[in-house]
Amino acid sequence: MDYPKDYPHAHDQDPGAPIRFGIPEHGRVPKYYAVKARIAALIGELGEGGLLPTERDLAVRYEVSRETVRQALRELLLEGRLRRQGRGTVVAGPKLEQPLALASYTEGVRRQNRRPGRHLIGLDRFPCPAALAADVGVETGDPVWHLERVLLADDERVGLESTYVAVSRIPRLDVDFEPDSSFYSYLRDHVGVAFGDADERIETVLATPREALLIGTPPALPMLLIHRLSRDVKGRPLERVRTLFRGTVSALRCGSVTGVRRQAVGLSGCSHPPPIHCPRNAPVAATNRSASSSHGKCPAPG
Repeated sequence: MDYPKDYPHAHDQDPGAPIRFGIPEHGRVPKYYAVKARIAALIGELGEGGLLPTERDLAVRYEVSRETVRQALRELLLEGRLRRQGRGTVVAGPKLEQPLALASYTEGVRRQNRRPGRHLIGLDRFPCPAALAADVGVETGDPVWHLERVLLADDERVGLESTYVAVSRIPRLDVDFEPDSSFYSYLRDHVGVAFGDADERIETVLATPREALLIGTPPALPMLLIHRLSRDVKGRPLERVRTLFRGTVSALRCGSVTGVRRQAVGLSGCSHPPPIHCPRNAPVAATNRSASSSHGKCPAPG
């Protein structure tokens, strides 16, 4: 299919869009992709919250089949540029950016004039397995906490966070920590522990059925995954964190900063941290606080 004269070109497209919307030099693109580019231009005209015409109306407007329109809409939905609302499709707002220079999710969300929040999934205590011990600075078998929470922005679910930290560092986590508050603020204000630096690895993964259910997305959608190993200001191991962000509503911002070392990897060729295992009948503290309890089981970071 030859692209039409009114097809968007590089000089009038969004700065972050693919060059010439992916048009090859010979000027021929799949029919659905040409429709997608036209709908993308329409999205810019409608603005956030604007209601898109129906599939039938779009098919008539662009003189293509409804299946061609449907394929174009599917990609725009996966990219987070559109969202379903009731029986219609509306223009999505800007993605939530998480600055990687910040340790605090709360601060990153507030910088974008949005309201951060968290929903507790579970707070559990279990004997530390060998694969986790060095990361949190304890011996194998010493007690560790596992804190799992859904991350919210303006009450919208945007991510899932799992934090592992030594009980010896934070013995009263299950008593005086508010699950919907900032963990780093709690460390600083109540425990006297300040965040120092961290190693991070970023990769793309597919959501598991459980993760999709907790975050509120269809299964097997691409996600942004951040592995973080943190240290305090004295260089001592502090925590191991696994944070999963919805790719359709989230973006990561990285500047030139000191104190955080990063490695970005893709779906192929990536090495995962060693899995965490514990004895089948490992004791779990009686002070388990959880929205969906996991008594007698060791929560895995994956």
